Amino acid sequence: MSRDPRPLIGITTSDRKSRIAWWFDWFAVWRHGGRPLRLSPSRPRPPALDGLIIGGGDDIEAHHYGGEMQLDVRIDPERDRLELELLERFIPARRPVLGICRGAQLINVHLGGTLDPDIYTTHEGLKRRRTVLPRKTVDIVGASQLNRILRVTWCRINSLHHQAVKETGQGIEIVARDRDGLVQGIESRDHDFLIGVQWHPEWLIFNRPQQRLIRALVDAARRRP
Repeated sequence: MSRDPRPLIGITTSDRKSRIAWWFDWFAVWRHGGRPLRLSPSRPRPPALDGLIIGGGDDIEAHHYGGEMQLDVRIDPERDRLELELLERFIPARRPVLGICRGAQLINVHLGGTLDPDIYTTHEGLKRRRTVLPRKTVDIVGASQLNRILRVTWCRINSLHHQAVKETGQGIEIVARDRDGLVQGIESRDHDFLIGVQWHPEWLIFNRPQQRLIRALVDAARRRP
């Protein structure tokens, strides 16, 4: 029997994720030729994967980045452990990884970076924007990998986060910021495909630049030896 030519893409989620939210994850990978596989703490550990998406969700435990515990946020310690274990495997193996929202933060933390625990308390007067619609503007660094993939120097994005990358981890470069100066995109200069975005491209199904990002992850996984 011949090997399925579609790359197997693991997508991390919480055990609580809704079916509708998972459908957007699944569809984003499937439409670009990948085989999406849901990964969560209660599910068996995955077989060999060709690519990985660290998805959005709850806050990361503060002790992972030297922060102070906050009592009014929801965390998922078992999911933290799952995703950190996956990054321990994927990054040395140079397999493609895309971090979405929480996933971008986790990549940075895994590589020794820190987070802004709550952008609304550390940035006075910051307007609250929590929407799945593209209402925020992001500027992208020219000649960055993210710029080459999206083929734009700025774009409109959605916003569902209250934390953000602060100090960057080893090998991580900031490649996108919103008009408030908050970090919105990171990538590794030491890895062929290790990118994190603070927004949710999977919800922007009619936005061509955002779909190019998902397709680039699937294509990178397909090219993996």
